[in-house]
Amino acid sequence: MPTIELQISLVLLFALAGYLLSSRINQSAVVGIIVVGIIIGPSLLSIVEYSDAIKMLAHLGAIMLLFAIGLEFKIKDIYQIKYIFIALIGIILPWIAGYFLGDLFGYGFKESMFIGVSLTATSIAITASVLKEMKKLNTPAAKAIIGAAVIDDVLGLLALSIAIQSAKGDNIAIAEILTIAAKSTVFLIAGILAAPYIKKLFIKLDEKGVAKEFPDFLFIMSIMFCFLYASVAEIIGLSAIVGAFLSGAVLEGIKFKNSKDLKEGAEYLHIIFGAIFFISLGILVNLKELTFNILPFFVILLFAAILTKVIGCGIASRLASYSKNESLVIGFGMSPRGEVAMIIALIGLTSNIINQDLYVSIVLMSLITTIITPIVIRNLKW
Repeated sequence: MPTIELQISLVLLFALAGYLLSSRINQSAVVGIIVVGIIIGPSLLSIVEYSDAIKMLAHLGAIMLLFAIGLEFKIKDIYQIKYIFIALIGIILPWIAGYFLGDLFGYGFKESMFIGVSLTATSIAITASVLKEMKKLNTPAAKAIIGAAVIDDVLGLLALSIAIQSAKGDNIAIAEILTIAAKSTVFLIAGILAAPYIKKLFIKLDEKGVAKEFPDFLFIMSIMFCFLYASVAEIIGLSAIVGAFLSGAVLEGIKFKNSKDLKEGAEYLHIIFGAIFFISLGILVNLKELTFNILPFFVILLFAAILTKVIGCGIASRLASYSKNESLVIGFGMSPRGEVAMIIALIGLTSNIINQDLYVSIVLMSLITTIITPIVIRNLKW
């Protein structure tokens, strides 16, 4: 096993190769880096393995990425009724389609429920990164995608809880589901209400002698808040990246007199660790495990994954008064399953709810929707 330092060096070297590939094919850096990850992973060359070190750094990368994205967003622009509506349709339609797809291919109730849940996921990190790269984070469609994706994470957590209970043969515990919903809602509302007070704290500290003497003091403090929010999110069952995003949104718009700019510092961190995150998604997948027997199911699963989000979120967006092109962007923007569905698949496999063939199908579906989305969004006119 190579040393951690050598692993990081190799991963960053291949991430640079991903940038070069992206430049050659005129696509998002996300696409190029993930493709290079596939090439150097077990699917082809097996140069780099998904070690604990890579896993940890990739997790940090996702957190840093969403913190940087959050710094671009006003909280009041995120939590709106229309975003809840888009997210709700984007959960219900994929879940139903996934369940009936599993039933069609002869899978049992618990497997079919889990297939449905895996389709409800949305990876906010993927689309947000592409939108940031395109400098379109402040467009109405981008705000809808981010807002709906955050809500999607909460709703997806509830769906996962229901699927796990169903697989155990237990009755659906309404009290447990309501508890999860309540904790998630309290966390999000508390984060929003705390925003003005946290901003005042940072501004006051900026005027103190410690900030004048050490301009990087408040940046370190902001990262501390980022990981605090991320840890609280994980404790209550949400994804850590939702907490990281919320912490960034809480600090949005702060201007300092003496301290270093938060956005500039976060940008450098997310570029380095984000590259490790994206390349890890490619390394994680082993295309050799996709057998001929599971291929028909996988192909239909992939089409269902894309169409249910594009149609469901797209129609919901049109009903929420977005234009046709904006609705199409929102639909595709909600399509990448990324690391979220991969984690769901891993939970299903380790809990003996799904078997290896379903696990591989869900992971590959997650990867391909992750690659397709940036390509489509970059080539749509909106």
